[in-house]
Amino acid sequence: MSTPAESSGVRGTRYALLTVFFVGLRRRNPGAVVNAVAAAAGTYLPDFIARAYGVELEPWQRAYVNTAMLTHAVGMLGPYDEVWWWDHLTHAHSSSILGGLIYAVSRRRGRDPGPRVVAVVVCLGLGWELLEYVIHTAANRLGLEPILVTYGPKDTALDIVFDLVGAVLVLAFGDCVLGEFEDGE
Repeated sequence: MSTPAESSGVRGTRYALLTVFFVGLRRRNPGAVVNAVAAAAGTYLPDFIARAYGVELEPWQRAYVNTAMLTHAVGMLGPYDEVWWWDHLTHAHSSSILGGLIYAVSRRRGRDPGPRVVAVVVCLGLGWELLEYVIHTAANRLGLEPILVTYGPKDTALDIVFDLVGAVLVLAFGDCVLGEFEDGE
């Protein structure tokens, strides 16, 4: 169960995402609108994980997930194009959440998380990059504003590198920060 401060933080994140949603509407930016909606749904992930695995997440873990949701959505309003490191930050951040989930599930099942974390992060990272490309290409052919943007092969390679950075951080610090998931099923 979250504390009142955590609940306030989640509400604040959701209000910020609502702001991104309305700014996206005002600017006629479908990428910002869709990302704000998806990010708002993502703010429910910590509660889902806590219930599904019967664990109590630390306040910082909930804030970590919510911060990722917010940085992705806000990025669609300009930082992805204007701040050179924004995309790298969001890729490392999100992949560390995905890697953390895979790490925790692997540990909980008594398996070595290392290869699983790297494999899932890389495979889903590549899948995401392919999805970006398909959406961008389809939107361009239909004369629509794409909700995801691809910046070419160099950007795709850097995205995968920073996905791996997130995975490596999980492998380096997983036992310290995800210990509550280790109790068996």
